[in-house]
Amino acid sequence: MILSVSRRTDIPALYSEWFMNRLREGFVYVKNPFNANQISKVAITKDVVDCIVFWTKDPQPILKYLPDIDEMGYNYYFQVTITPYDTRYEKNVREKKEIADTFIELSDILGKERVILRYDPIFLAGKYTLKYHIRAFQSICDKLNPYTNKVIFSFVDGYKKTVHNTKDAPIQELTNSDMLKIAEAFSEITKPYGLLLETCAEKIQLTNYGISPARCIDGDLIQSIIGYEISNKSVRDDNREACGCMKCIDIGQYDTCTHGCTYCYANINKDKAQENYNNHNPLSPMLVGSYEHAIVKERKDVKSFRIEQLSLDI
Repeated sequence: MILSVSRRTDIPALYSEWFMNRLREGFVYVKNPFNANQISKVAITKDVVDCIVFWTKDPQPILKYLPDIDEMGYNYYFQVTITPYDTRYEKNVREKKEIADTFIELSDILGKERVILRYDPIFLAGKYTLKYHIRAFQSICDKLNPYTNKVIFSFVDGYKKTVHNTKDAPIQELTNSDMLKIAEAFSEITKPYGLLLETCAEKIQLTNYGISPARCIDGDLIQSIIGYEISNKSVRDDNREACGCMKCIDIGQYDTCTHGCTYCYANINKDKAQENYNNHNPLSPMLVGSYEHAIVKERKDVKSFRIEQLSLDI
């Protein structure tokens, strides 16, 4: 299986100690995001986890654990998001120049094929104009192009949670015309560096600019990292329309991220997220909350996707 860590919250930045405890114990409790009384027990031992995909705005806290993850024999890669927004829109995110330096450090440790740069989501607000984004993207690519093979970007979506969270810091979605201008500019910026440029879960077609829809959880990339063939590469995750990711199991939980991003789709209530973070127990099998009165069922679909190679005696 592919383990997503996590699209629902930033586990590498905020809960890396908890995650390491779960790897050592070999299982995790995952709350159903649509039914709090349903909890799955998911085995995450090396024999069933083919690859871990880490999603984060700041990988620094998990760097110290990478040797342990390697020693345990897990395969993994990172999706690291770096945006140009200030503390009005990303209240508790570390200084971006420092995060860029950490991106370089991570790439030096893992190799640039295992560290993907994300510039998302893109929105317009105040000083964050089209020209601003183009200049910021140019600056980020100038610095980080030697340390990654791929850049993924997306445009902000009008999720109900996003609309609710941005009422005090209004943001503006881009028109199709805006998106095409961004695509053309970003394509010209990445071409000299040979960077692969993709969009995440976007319906708009940008292939004329050499931009393909992303498979952020990418079976081909995973195979190149783990060194063996896997099945289920074409089984698409159904988390979002236009998402090209292969099927995975995500172990995160909504309303647990304290980055304070106003555009976030994973937090309904920032105060609740902070409360959950404060009450988090790194020794618990579940990220936050109680499971004492819940129904805990072991997932039966947890297995390796490894395709066994048959040896023929000739």
